[in-house]
Amino acid sequence: MENYTFNSFTLQLEGLNVWKGFFYPAFIFLLLSYIFIMLMNFGIAVVILMDKSLHQPMYLLFCNLPLNDMLGSSILLPRLLLDMLRPRSELFISYYECVVQAFTTHMSSSTAHTVLMIGLTLRLNRCRTLITNPFCDNPSLFKLSCESVLINNIYGLTFTVVLFTGSIGSMVITYTKITVVCLTSNSRSLNSKAVKTCSTHLVVYLIMLISGMCIVVLHRFPQYSDYRKLCAILFLIVPGSLNPIIYGMQSAEIHKSLSKLLRSKRVAMSLS
Repeated sequence: MENYTFNSFTLQLEGLNVWKGFFYPAFIFLLLSYIFIMLMNFGIAVVILMDKSLHQPMYLLFCNLPLNDMLGSSILLPRLLLDMLRPRSELFISYYECVVQAFTTHMSSSTAHTVLMIGLTLRLNRCRTLITNPFCDNPSLFKLSCESVLINNIYGLTFTVVLFTGSIGSMVITYTKITVVCLTSNSRSLNSKAVKTCSTHLVVYLIMLISGMCIVVLHRFPQYSDYRKLCAILFLIVPGSLNPIIYGMQSAEIHKSLSKLLRSKRVAMSLS
């Protein structure tokens, strides 16, 4: 029978269930992924901010992507790595830290959706203290309550459907237009560039979409919690790692600016 502790300010994280033989590879993989995400996204942001020729709406949009990826990764991955080194019995987090983590996690994907969702979350009384996830998100906070969370689930699922529908719809329209342009164009270089960029972007988008949908669905099936945790990690790591490659390194202007910056540093080092 489950023990209830009403409105406790100390919560326990369930953490990741990693087989002993895979603990160090998993830890190293997550650590290297975080370092890669931070270095690549920081580098892209610095190049865009330093080169005045890149101060255009399109590149300022590119700059928003790495900043968003760095924020989302820094909120979750360092804490997750530290928790992996702790015994399961010591995985505690304060309720307000959990709320902030959940807010910033969802903020990186949809700010307006999150603001109203966190208003709905804080109204609930809590009778449980176990976060059935390696990090905090809104569904995990819902499960702390013994009250009816029907309104929260309806709101969350409704906006999730709206968000996914709008996202998928815009993707279909965009790729349809790109396909029409490629079919009507006789430029091989244009078609090659479109296929190269769109194919990699589509792979990342599909991984993020499938992972996100799996997280939403698997939150309703506690027996598959390990699969849900894997999807959550993929949802965090894959876009943050590949976005700077797809949007940054494949941009000729950013690539030229980065090369110019590296050359100037080499010259300065040789002179010194």
